[in-house]
Parts: sequence; structure tokens; C-alpha cells
Amino acid sequence: MRYITGVYWCRGRVARKNQDSVVLLQALTTRGRVLMASVCDGMSGLAQGETASGYVTERLQEWFYESLLHAVRKKKPYWVIRRSLDRLTFHMQQQLQQYASREEIALGTTMTVLVVWEKTYLVWHLGDSRLYRMRDRRMERVTRDHISQRNQLTKCVGSFGYYVPDHRMGVLHQGEGMLLCSDGFRHCIGGEELRQVLCPGQIHEEAQIERRLTEIGEACMKRGERDNLSAIYIKVER
Repeated sequence: MRYITGVYWCRGRVARKNQDSVVLLQALTTRGRVLMASVCDGMSGLAQGETASGYVTERLQEWFYESLLHAVRKKKPYWVIRRSLDRLTFHMQQQLQQYASREEIALGTTMTVLVVWEKTYLVWHLGDSRLYRMRDRRMERVTRDHISQRNQLTKCVGSFGYYVPDHRMGVLHQGEGMLLCSDGFRHCIGGEELRQVLCPGQIHEEAQIERRLTEIGEACMKRGERDNLSAIYIKVER
């Protein structure tokens, strides 16, 4: 399989800090190409949101090289890979809880992780960042928001206790796209508009992806978005 990808990461026009963190990695193994993408959105209402999101992103990078690629090369089943990241999430929560206790603060971050191994995809999700699956004529939201009626996060990675991530698994087909994004990237744009701009059938190179992500980000800021904006787009080529 081959993927074309693009990343958008912007502080925005109002926020003083960018509390989002993103990571996109690929590796070619003897068992096929492996890709990992993640968007983490630090909780802006609390202290050091960028610390929480940055820490989780850093640990995910380590997990990709030290655990995921090893599991792929050893032909481990998918449930082993899933349990591996579940354990990492538990450990990250413990470390952030200890840090928050020392600093006498509360902190947390959303976490949306996509792993693609050839045609199979796996998803881990906590919070209100989102993952969309895109085809030429329809768009499906893969994740669900963990938000209360008061618009507060009910699940995250941070100093509030451990939550088992939502998990999804499926098969990707040639010509489909996957969009991971923070809430700031999608608050001010409708789903149909998002699908039209990022329609996989209209995208043929990585420069197009980056231009279109930037177009969406700038439109959101013009419409009044005050949050950080982050997105990763992946299209399956063959």
C-alpha cells in the first residue's frame, strides 16, 4: 500500500499557545507499510495543556518504533497491538497524575490515534478530537465525542483517572481518505463542506492536501474560531 499525507498545525489568531500536538510516522517493514497518526488537544481550561499533549505525543512516537514495528515484524495478532497501546495509555495517565500532584495542578489531553497496516486500520480514542473516514460521496465519523451536556470533556488522558480508550478496527480501500482533527479545526465548518474540500477523488498529491487543510483552517479563523487548529489527512493510493 502507498499513502499520501498532509499535516496542518496552527496556533490560531487568538490563542497565546498551541496546546495541540500531532505526529505522523511511516515505516516500510517486511510485513508491509505501517503508518501511525495522532492528534492530541491539550485541555485549554487547565494548566499546561501543551505539556500533556506533548508528553502523550512523545510516548506515542516511542511506542511506534519500540513496540508497534516489533509486533508487526513478529506477526503478532491485532489484539496484542491493541493491548499494548491500552497499557501505554494507562502508564501515561499514571505519569501525568504524578506530575500534576507534584506541581499541584490538573492537566489533560484528548488522544485520537490511527494505525494503518496495509489495508487494516486500528483506532484508539479519548476526548473530542475526531477521526473521519472519507469517500467521494460520503463521510463517516469514526469516533464519538466524550463530552457532557455542559460541553466538558468526560474522558481524556491526564490527572483524572484512567479511561480505557474507545477502539475501532476496519479495512480501508483504495481511494479512501482518513482525517484526524482537533475540535478547533471542525467547529466552524459543516460536514458537507469538509467532505467537498477533502474529497479523496480530487486529491492526487501531498501538496494538494496541505493546501486544502490550510484553506479550511483559514476559513475557520475568518469565521471566528479562537482555538488551536490541527489536522492530519491520509489518502490510500493503492
